[in-house]
Amino acid sequence: MGYRSCLGLLALAREYGHPRLEAACARSLAIGARTRKSVQSILQGGLDRQPLPSAVAQTDWVSPDHDNVRGPAYYLDPTTTH
Repeated sequence: MGYRSCLGLLALAREYGHPRLEAACARSLAIGARTRKSVQSILQGGLDRQPLPSAVAQTDWVSPDHDNVRGPAYYLDPTTTH
């Protein structure tokens, strides 16, 4: 199945050109749409010519305080009784 998908992408390269296909693939990866049909839709809509959406800054996740959450000290301190 992967081989046929690759052939489909190569057919899109012949139709739209390699630079546009590369831009469409980059956009599809950025938005999490990893199918040939998604790449084709991006090319048909001309979205490959628009700038990629900016990456959203991710913050470090902090777990909430709760009695059932042990935390890293639980696993590092050998004197703690379990």
